[in-house]
Amino acid sequence: MRNRGATLGVARAAAGGSRGWFDWKRTPLWYITRMKKAISGARGSAAKGNVVPKTVDEYLAGVPEPARSTLNRVRATIRSAVPPEATEGISWRMPMFKYKGLLVGFAAFRNHCSFFPMSSSVIETFKKELKGFSTSKGTIRFPVDKPLPAAVVKKLVRARIAENAHKKQR
Repeated sequence: MRNRGATLGVARAAAGGSRGWFDWKRTPLWYITRMKKAISGARGSAAKGNVVPKTVDEYLAGVPEPARSTLNRVRATIRSAVPPEATEGISWRMPMFKYKGLLVGFAAFRNHCSFFPMSSSVIETFKKELKGFSTSKGTIRFPVDKPLPAAVVKKLVRARIAENAHKKQR
């Protein structure tokens, strides 16, 4: 059976009636131009010409100082706490460590750096150690020029390793 509604819509359009939800012939040119720009700007940054980093080193090379040195210190601390089998890579456009699943991540932003433990329960567990830092459900924010204390990062990473190991055993 044919879709009668579609046939009626085409017939109305041919007769000069309603031309669907948007009538391009009756729309001002300035509006069409603005819509096209908005649609092309809505694409991801890769479509705009920005290169998405494929490695952690590429990511860090694109981060300005002092955030780069801060993230390098955080990265070194994480490396010292993870098992040798852990890997690092880019996930969600930021550096991540993986060990039996996503372990932790970190990233630089305009006014701060962030550490992502990938677990709200870990943040809740170490609430006292994180007292001087801005936290939310899955993020710990710290100043661009002052990294998280190494002891705290190691505790967070070890807690995440234990969580991921427990998940894999179930």
